[in-house]
Amino acid sequence: MKILAVAGSPRRGGNSDTLLEQAIDGAQSAGATVELAILSQLDVHPCSGCESCFADGRCVVEDDYQDLYDKVLEADAVMLASPVYFTNVSGWTKAFIDRFQCLWALRFVLKRPVPLPAGGKKRRAIFLASAGSPSTRFDCTLSTVRAMFSTIDATWVGSVCVNNIDQRGSVAEHPDILAQARELGARLVSASGES
Repeated sequence: MKILAVAGSPRRGGNSDTLLEQAIDGAQSAGATVELAILSQLDVHPCSGCESCFADGRCVVEDDYQDLYDKVLEADAVMLASPVYFTNVSGWTKAFIDRFQCLWALRFVLKRPVPLPAGGKKRRAIFLASAGSPSTRFDCTLSTVRAMFSTIDATWVGSVCVNNIDQRGSVAEHPDILAQARELGARLVSASGES
């Protein structure tokens, strides 16, 4: 199984990165091959709303998104991780998500299916998030991420979202949460549906 893991934090070694690392370990222990993409190290512009993708379902903006687009479509599964800023994903993550407007256009304007990965099975997806405030709810964040996964026609396998975790790497002090992320990564490899 081929997995694309997408890190949406600008802070390397932070809490969402740590959760993603655990999920990657879990997936690899279950036999998957995982490629990591770090959004803050790539040049991914926001969607410009030009609607050129309405012609063929492909974005015309030439930047690093083009490579990510291909990697997402080639992957059997996608892991996405982001810190939560103002109740939603980071700006890097949101730019990445918004650029999938082209696949929204493919499905809903051009009425064509999103291509399946090489194995011919529907791709799967998980999400990992961390937030500093103890009062953070993840409704808005999850709604955004689930909409993106729905647009790329991926089956939602699950999420690990943890609040009240702010200092860099402090999630590592919570072995139960790390175990949840690792188990979710392993389940991504074997799961057949939503949980």
